[in-house]
Amino acid sequence: MTYAVKEMFFTFQGEGFHTGRPSIFVRFAGCNLWSGLEKDRSGAVCKFCDTDFVGTDGVNGAKFKTADALAGKASDLWPGSGEKYAVFSGGEPLLQLDEALIKAFHTEGFLVAVETNGTVPAPDGIDWLCVSPKANAPLKQTSGDELKLVYPQIENAPKDFEGLNFQVFSLQPLDGPKTAENTGKVLEFCAAHPNWQISLQAHKIWDIS
Repeated sequence: MTYAVKEMFFTFQGEGFHTGRPSIFVRFAGCNLWSGLEKDRSGAVCKFCDTDFVGTDGVNGAKFKTADALAGKASDLWPGSGEKYAVFSGGEPLLQLDEALIKAFHTEGFLVAVETNGTVPAPDGIDWLCVSPKANAPLKQTSGDELKLVYPQIENAPKDFEGLNFQVFSLQPLDGPKTAENTGKVLEFCAAHPNWQISLQAHKIWDIS
């Protein structure tokens, strides 16, 4: 299998339970909910995506012909000591992430984390599986480590997901013109429902990728 990677770099996890954790970030090209092109946004299932996942022209982006080649490149980007941690995102990473790639990253000493929209079943072997449901996109992955919901969404309410099999439930303000207002709504909701915790897009606060 050839793996199409938009970009890959060392950074710090900016969202969710592992915020601040040193990570190799692997963003795959492609998604099943939006083409990534602005001309298609109005008809997309997910209309609030703020990510460029089109093509392979980002930092260290390329088409990798083997799992070992991709894992080896990621290992080369790791700066030195500490537990290696790779975060696979997109687009939709589970369109490409397979057991062969997970095994290759494990062989290089990485823990494997994934941020998925949950519409594609996950392969075995993932060490931290974070599902971020999108409106009008039925979940096929209903268990994992973390469910991270962007809030507010008219079609998706937190109560719709509380019965699912996740260890951590995170609520993240919808970014955009009303970010401050939405952050207040998240704070209010989590204060009243402490089974949910707050997730902020810390990488934007830190002004890093």
